[in-house]
Amino acid sequence: MTSPTYESTLRELATDQGVLRYHEAGDGPPLLLLHGSGPGVTGWRNYRGNLAAFAEHFRCLVLEFPGFGVSDPTDQHPMAAAPGSVLRFLDGLGLHQVDVVGNSMGGIVAAQVAAAHPDRIRRLVTIGGVGRNVFSPGPGEGIKLLMEFTEEPTRERLVRWLHSMVHDPALVTDELIEERWAQATDPETLASARRMYGRTAMEARNAAAGNSDAPPYWAMLHKIKARTLITWGRDDRVSPLDMALIPMRTIPDAELHVFPNCGHWAMIEAKEAWEATVLAFLTRKDAA
Repeated sequence: MTSPTYESTLRELATDQGVLRYHEAGDGPPLLLLHGSGPGVTGWRNYRGNLAAFAEHFRCLVLEFPGFGVSDPTDQHPMAAAPGSVLRFLDGLGLHQVDVVGNSMGGIVAAQVAAAHPDRIRRLVTIGGVGRNVFSPGPGEGIKLLMEFTEEPTRERLVRWLHSMVHDPALVTDELIEERWAQATDPETLASARRMYGRTAMEARNAAAGNSDAPPYWAMLHKIKARTLITWGRDDRVSPLDMALIPMRTIPDAELHVFPNCGHWAMIEAKEAWEATVLAFLTRKDAA
């Protein structure tokens, strides 16, 4: 099919906490795609290259999280606002149950929703990010570069961060740099990013986690009922591969697929192999 365009797929959904913007393409069972975080990120940029393949089988819904410069922001921390925005989005469209694909932060949010509301997600696909460091030091190289850019945004720091996201540096094109730079340096978007990845915000979050009685999200992964596919780039420098060990072991019905010569953006860098793997998983018939 013809590749969906930005303009033809863009939609808006009014909610009681502002407008949620999203992209819609294809017909069939609903498939929700959730983007990651980082300078200049949007759902469209994460998944625009995959929509044509998935829209042949699914009604694809690419949600733009509040706080990243596309959907209306809320007064919450962007990470805290994300799970609620997913539920508002599904309720607003009248969708009780969906399949979900989540990249990095999007995978974490999907896992949180799947653990807290197991009837809302049929199958779950994550791309890196989910879990916690077991053998490798944390935060990873990519997160440190993200913090540096957020503290002092320069093109050089943006390029260094982008290179940490991929195995093949040829993927960091001038066009990619420019579109990310324009979005990442928007004052409102940058302020939101500093709430997430500024050094002060990170230190405060770590201190709060150490003093909290609430379990971290990764300790609740055993509550996920959805059949789950964990996908990972072997050469991920943002969320190293050993992070996959905890979700692989604790999500009751999980399988892991690792792509060689691939960084954090498996859906982009291992596009054809990743699409084939995920489509086979999502369309596989349930056992009788």
